[in-house]
Amino acid sequence: MSNSFPITERTRLVREAHRAVYDREAIYKILDEAFVCHVGFAQEGQPFVIPTMFARIGDAIYFHGSAASRMLRGLSGGVPVCITVTLMEGLVLARSIFNHSMNYRSVVALGKATLIDDPAEKLQALRAFTEKLIPGRWNDARQPNEKELKATSILRLPLTEVSAKVRTGNVEDDADDYALPVWAGVIPMRLVADPRRAM
Repeated sequence: MSNSFPITERTRLVREAHRAVYDREAIYKILDEAFVCHVGFAQEGQPFVIPTMFARIGDAIYFHGSAASRMLRGLSGGVPVCITVTLMEGLVLARSIFNHSMNYRSVVALGKATLIDDPAEKLQALRAFTEKLIPGRWNDARQPNEKELKATSILRLPLTEVSAKVRTGNVEDDADDYALPVWAGVIPMRLVADPRRAM
């Protein structure tokens, strides 16, 4: 297996191409850190983008929802899908409005998602979702019963057409703007969990 994903016409970054990342491990790292993906698809000419929880197992993304959901019913029929994941890591405040930006890491994966029928693979995906939330939680909580498994649809998207885009670093102001009396810099951002509350 190559260390990088192949570059296709659909995954080749055109704008800010120097920020493109095709390295497999770097892409895995972004996918493994993120909790939410956005699933984009079109149904009867109407585009939809639905946020959902996901997990990566090997070279595939698994995502799930209610067996009755429009998204999963449509995608299980082999509808083309675009999955995006973004980790926002900082606000970049420039001296000019035009040069404001964000530091981020993002992934775009394209392909056709398939519905998982195999009960063992469904359980493997559910375990991956649970362990991603809190490592060790799968063994702490009650396992899914047959009714719950039937009510849950899980789809797999193989990672074949995928790329990442990463912006890091400082403000990139125009040369004339550095003399302006305006604060400029980076405000780092991170996801932080508050103390847990029992329910």
